Amino acid sequence: MSVSRTDRTTPSPSHSAGVRPLLLACAGLTLSGLLAEPADGPPRATVVAVHGGGMRAGYFDGQADADLSLLTLGARLGFTVLALDRPGYGHSAAQVPDGLTLEEQADVLAAALEAFAGRYAVGRGLFLLAHSYGGKLALTSVARTPGVLALDASGVGHRYGIDPAGHRRLRRHLEWEHNWGPLGLYPPGTFRAAEALVAPVPVREAAEVPHWPRTFGELAPRIGIPLRLTFAEHETWWRTQDCDIAEMTSQLTGAPVLRIERQPGAGHNISLGRAARSYHLRALAFFEECLQWAEDDSAAVRPPSAPGTFAA
Repeated sequence: MSVSRTDRTTPSPSHSAGVRPLLLACAGLTLSGLLAEPADGPPRATVVAVHGGGMRAGYFDGQADADLSLLTLGARLGFTVLALDRPGYGHSAAQVPDGLTLEEQADVLAAALEAFAGRYAVGRGLFLLAHSYGGKLALTSVARTPGVLALDASGVGHRYGIDPAGHRRLRRHLEWEHNWGPLGLYPPGTFRAAEALVAPVPVREAAEVPHWPRTFGELAPRIGIPLRLTFAEHETWWRTQDCDIAEMTSQLTGAPVLRIERQPGAGHNISLGRAARSYHLRALAFFEECLQWAEDDSAAVRPPSAPGTFAA
């Protein structure tokens, strides 16, 4: 979710050490993004990070504090981390200024993963880590064509906590609260740095927002990979009471492992807040477990899911 309107082609801010920009041609588009690779050898696996509506790939390389960046943390732990600008953002904004639908974006994402794996070492496979609208895209993608080892998504539920059709009419300070929560959740300099990341949501993307509850109900049973969903303590875009989570998880019947967690001390934009490092470490720990499970064909080694409950 954006904090202001800027041109979607506005240059990204400076990047963390070891992070470099990347262009990836796929499905007739050229996607921009950021890439970080391990410094001491080939990756154990690759994490592909997918940003939310009104943000760009730099969301995962927060500049207000050195501990915020998923890209540098993942690379230090032996993962390649690729953060992509979704279709309609960054370099591809000029090619598809109105954006693409979720299904069209899913086709592009699948092509992007294939193209990246053809050019770079990806280790033992690909993980998806996604936020907000990017979480919708990731869920859509893995329901259609799995192709990845596991998915971690934050800031995406199945029932809105506000009326999505009317949210753009919210007073500015209320929309700010929905996107960020209490200001103390973020280190000094966060909002100035974020101005270089935000972008208007493309119109075709925005038009689909009200349809997500129905879309989720259709795709949820088809998700057949390990899945972790995180809700910030101060999340307000989504309904996150235990009864809502129970309803949501009851539809995710195909996921062999399902984790539902709350992230303490966080607002909707978790990866830009003080809790970013904690969240990223938890997500990468989940991916570590998935690599371990992949070594054994026996489902008995996998911990049982706990639908409807939160792990602290």
